[in-house]
Amino acid sequence: MLNRFPAVLLLTLIALLPLTGCGGEEETEAKFVVIFSQCNNAEPYRAAQNKRMTELFAQHSDIKFEILDAQNDATKQISQIENALRLQPDLLIVAPLNRTALNKPMKNAMDKGLPVICLERDIVDPNFTTFINSDNVAIGRLAGQYILDALKEKNGEIKGNLIELTGSDGVQGTNDRHQGAFEILQPHIDSGAIKVVHTATGNWIKDQAMARMEEAYNATEGNFDVVYGHNDPMAFGAYLVTKEKNPALAETAIFVGVDGLQTEGAKFVREGQLDATFEYPLCVDKAVELTIKMLNDETFTPEKVYTLPSKAITKETLKEEAK
Repeated sequence: MLNRFPAVLLLTLIALLPLTGCGGEEETEAKFVVIFSQCNNAEPYRAAQNKRMTELFAQHSDIKFEILDAQNDATKQISQIENALRLQPDLLIVAPLNRTALNKPMKNAMDKGLPVICLERDIVDPNFTTFINSDNVAIGRLAGQYILDALKEKNGEIKGNLIELTGSDGVQGTNDRHQGAFEILQPHIDSGAIKVVHTATGNWIKDQAMARMEEAYNATEGNFDVVYGHNDPMAFGAYLVTKEKNPALAETAIFVGVDGLQTEGAKFVREGQLDATFEYPLCVDKAVELTIKMLNDETFTPEKVYTLPSKAITKETLKEEAK
């Protein structure tokens, strides 16, 4: 364990950083300090992570928990982590924006003896104590198979035109969600049964995806059967654009997303705006569970990788769950 700053000084220094966190009257009585480096608070999935993690840590009065928001800026995330390390917290949780850029600062943390939890995006080298994730390639495969089945139901056979709205360039989750889906779709693309008529980067953000979908709609003249968005906000944005331009097409086209938050993707499926989404767990409950164990039991060694299962969320699965 690192040589610790006096608790009052440490918490005072943390207060100078651009953080959000639990707060409360018991701040100076905290025994442990945990810092979470979040890549971008603005994404709904990230906001849900923050909310859930804050709620869970609030149940532990001996832990001071703070969140750093990198605001979708890899340089800022590096700087924030480096500043956090100077404060010598007890544990660092990181949701990396960029798997290459974060490699060095997370190695620095490990070299200082600081336990590091890497959350749902990995980095180039295993510079973390433990990595909690779900399998984006497997999730992509589920989405690809759903698209095949939905096209067959819609058109009587597996054929149709596809638009893909991808996440940020250079992010492993983008690559994996594309790879998994296209492992399933590619034979039908090669045969000419499925045509990829437009691909654009939406950077995980609904408004950006809506702008890209405007372009996609105009480029294809509305001649498409399915939109595969790498997350739910983008898929939902595509639906909104389609509904505005051609309400009848919005009813017959297939809109598929990923993440499956109950307040977002699952809600969109329930309300008929998306046909399917595929859950990427927040990974937060496991992160907090492991944090508590590592802080309180020096003999506990977590597994290097925890891979959490995903599931499809469709109208059919929602009806089954409601029974």
